[in-house]
Amino acid sequence: MECVLTTIKQSYAYMENRLVIAKAIVQGIADNIYELLYHYYRHGKKELKPLLDWLKKDVQEFLKSEVHIKQILFIEGQIWSRFYSSFKYFLPEDFILNKRVKRPPDNPINALISFGNSLLYTKTISAIYRTHLNQSISFLHSPREGRFSLSLDMCEVFKPVIVFKTIFECVNNKKLQVSKHFDKNVNYALLNESGKKIFIENFEKRINESFMHPKLKRKTTYKSAIRYDAYKLIKYLVEDKEFLPFSLKDKT
Repeated sequence: MECVLTTIKQSYAYMENRLVIAKAIVQGIADNIYELLYHYYRHGKKELKPLLDWLKKDVQEFLKSEVHIKQILFIEGQIWSRFYSSFKYFLPEDFILNKRVKRPPDNPINALISFGNSLLYTKTISAIYRTHLNQSISFLHSPREGRFSLSLDMCEVFKPVIVFKTIFECVNNKKLQVSKHFDKNVNYALLNESGKKIFIENFEKRINESFMHPKLKRKTTYKSAIRYDAYKLIKYLVEDKEFLPFSLKDKT
């Protein structure tokens, strides 16, 4: 089977498909962040309600309107920015995020996010490699951003589910502590070997956690769900079946 994206990239259909898929991914990000934060809202963090309402209503209405790719990227940026700003309501002071800094991270929480995202990116590359998708062709991220830009697309909806769920559990349960698990010589902006080991163990536990999949009618893992999303993308491109990324609420 030829790469299912090669022909599409060279046609007008690619631009049309890009908007549809990009919208679906950004909606998936918003939905999964909503589910993650709703857990804290139910446990007394009522300060999260304005953000939850915005994620539930405003983002959905925006994405249903006629928008171009730059506007979609803008709302994606807003989703992540507001999500980061909510950390102060449920994380210890040492792990509050004032600003997302990637290269290099400048504090403990940025270090955890970058490390977790890199682990998920690697897992996603491996999952998509087992399909017929061309990893150099993406819909949300620019292909110039990296050789495997499609993996950047496909891992986005799983960041709240896998990366941030792991971070929040490790931090709030004090499995990871600034004084013990981060390198003091670089302003605690890098996990030490002990910290990396703890995070990787918890990350692997999370990504391999099993649940009953309502559509597959069998138990599966979050790791398998990544590959399943890739197959759903193929179904959309080849058979025009609606592309709905993984939902933490429905676990589909």
